[in-house]
Amino acid sequence: MAILPIIEAPDPRLKTVSTPVEAFDEALQTLIDDMFETMYDAPGIGLAAIQVGVPKRLLVMDLQEKNEETGATIREPRVFINPEILQTSEEMSVYNEGCLSVPDQYADVERPKTVRARWLDRDGKRHEQELDEMLATCLQHEMDHLEGILFIDHLSKLKRDMVLKKLQKARRLAA
Repeated sequence: MAILPIIEAPDPRLKTVSTPVEAFDEALQTLIDDMFETMYDAPGIGLAAIQVGVPKRLLVMDLQEKNEETGATIREPRVFINPEILQTSEEMSVYNEGCLSVPDQYADVERPKTVRARWLDRDGKRHEQELDEMLATCLQHEMDHLEGILFIDHLSKLKRDMVLKKLQKARRLAA
């Protein structure tokens, strides 16, 4: 397994519309494993393949919730290949979103609270399920990447420009 470099905004590759995964081969399994290692190392809770330079309809997620009694992190890694949103709720929710491709920048984004989604897992097995709350938000966020959309694209032009300026300033200070 390897930690892959994460592409950061405003890199134009993040605007690429990803193509469907067709081969469930060893290369795909390696990519999935590398994406998890990269996401955990970052650290993050979701990562789309395009964020590591692979324009395929693949994303990995793990909300990594804490056990209330022990405080231990509970990992529940999920793989979504060729995901589709079949239905969204009218009820909306707002989360303060961040993104590994827009490091250390956060903004409130409104999305449907519940979605019915269909996808293939790492073995090519088909799933269809209703997802809600943070899982629904994370799936929508990561699926946006597959269409070349970043969470900041959901903001007003003024807010988006402010986030990008903060990102540029942070890069200058780090250099």
